[in-house]
Amino acid sequence: MWQQVYDPLGSPVLSTLAAALPVAVLLISLAAFHVRAHVAALAAVGVAILVAVFVFGMPGAMAGKAVGLGFASGLFPIGWIVLNIIFLHRLTTLNGSFQVLQSSIGRITEDRRLQVLLVAFSFGAFFEGAAGFGTPVAVTGAILIGLGFSPLAASGLALIANTAPVAFGALGAPIIGLSAVTGIDQLTLSAMIGRQLPLFSVIVPFWVVWAFAGWRGMLEIWPAALVAGVSFAVPQFLVSNYHGPWLVDVISALISMASLAGFLKVWSPKSVWTTTKLHRRADDSTVATNADVPPRETQQAPSAGGARPSVMKAWMPWIILTVFVFAWGTPQFRKAADALWALKYAIPGLDKLVVRMPPVVPEPVHEAAVFSFNILSMAGTGILVSAIVGGLLMGYSIPRLIKEFFNTIVTVRLSLITICAMFAIGFLTRYSGVDSTLGLAFAHTGVFYPLFGTMLGWMGVALTGSDTSSNVLFGGLQKTTAMQLGLSPVLMAAANSSGGVMGKMIDAQSIVVASTATKWYGHEGDILRFVFFHSLALAILVGLFVSLQAYVYPFTAMVIH
Repeated sequence: MWQQVYDPLGSPVLSTLAAALPVAVLLISLAAFHVRAHVAALAAVGVAILVAVFVFGMPGAMAGKAVGLGFASGLFPIGWIVLNIIFLHRLTTLNGSFQVLQSSIGRITEDRRLQVLLVAFSFGAFFEGAAGFGTPVAVTGAILIGLGFSPLAASGLALIANTAPVAFGALGAPIIGLSAVTGIDQLTLSAMIGRQLPLFSVIVPFWVVWAFAGWRGMLEIWPAALVAGVSFAVPQFLVSNYHGPWLVDVISALISMASLAGFLKVWSPKSVWTTTKLHRRADDSTVATNADVPPRETQQAPSAGGARPSVMKAWMPWIILTVFVFAWGTPQFRKAADALWALKYAIPGLDKLVVRMPPVVPEPVHEAAVFSFNILSMAGTGILVSAIVGGLLMGYSIPRLIKEFFNTIVTVRLSLITICAMFAIGFLTRYSGVDSTLGLAFAHTGVFYPLFGTMLGWMGVALTGSDTSSNVLFGGLQKTTAMQLGLSPVLMAAANSSGGVMGKMIDAQSIVVASTATKWYGHEGDILRFVFFHSLALAILVGLFVSLQAYVYPFTAMVIH
């Protein structure tokens, strides 16, 4: 049995600096030296082991088992979700239905401001919820370029719009990861985040149009922005609070797209912003720079059966996904699936042998270390089944599906390594007490911590490129600090994720994806300069809202304790 020590060097300052080394190595490697994410994450794992063993005195065998538990927990269920959703996305791309989906969205309206709402916000949110990990920015950026937007406008607007859905992205992966490192129930975290982000889901449609068209241009289409935002925010609250994190974005985005498309059939702005008007703005708008780039032709890929699929067939795989994942997320199905087969493995030599000590907790607590392998009820399994069913209906043969599945493994292998390494860091810092040392240091920010903690989540996503990674890195720290300050651990864990979503638009990976999707290579600096203000301003607004939830009635009534 080993008891955690939070000031191993006899100096709070030196111990805090030592505790910060793994995160510092990770973030500096990514931000300053542009090391590839999986390499930086593995290097940070090595540093974390050295700090845990040689500074904090954790037995080496325990540290190794904590790292192993982290790797396993990263692969299942998070990596399992990512692998299978990219598999489905690959099938629809090869089939040609994905291109049909893109073109059908762009034909609903000619007004550029309304296309920003429909494509960048609503449609982008759908792919954030279904796939995440850069997919929505790549998809919406390519569509906007194809509709005639400038590369800067297409890149920047896709990034700004890809904010409010991020916390529930990739079928709830960020929240699943946050739950794993904090021990807070997934449904509880989902509900709390669902009481923070809906406000910003209403704000973002206005914000992204304002960033593109200016104040007057935004006011001319405010009814459409309101419809897009409210029809997304209401389902976002309801699904996150009463179903869970898995389908929040998918359902909200589908309702938002349908509501906005229906509204545009009965309403239109007084003036329509066409490509011509957009070109005239090129002289006085940084957003519209290079607006005269000709529209890129959409690739018309053949389907598996040789013919280009119809719009309904193009939507079919994603509708199947929604149905299957919704069923997988119901408590009744999860209970029945776990009753059929589920494995819980207590890690020998680690489970209940690490003791978390005061002042981090009121009384000594023995930390559980159990790996749950309930693969039948995992959301990723539901995605895999939906991909197989959808693939068969699209005309793929079983051998072809197997081939593409293994091709997908090859495609995402580095992403899976990165995810697993991030989890290894998060689990090791938790079991070694490193996160508690950092939490005790951050507790000195006192009454300002709700704002500071939210900005910490923002910084984490900005530097790691993933809300999931930021949650895994800082989730335990947020919980510890909140407990020290008498705040709700649920509130601050949720704030890490909610604040983090605003950092998504300035992380290096997203910006590179945007520049690649719009074929505007070498202009990543221009994109960053355009979106940075919007990212920082929205993150501060989230932090202020979290502060209201922490201290001011009636906002405090929204908090789950």
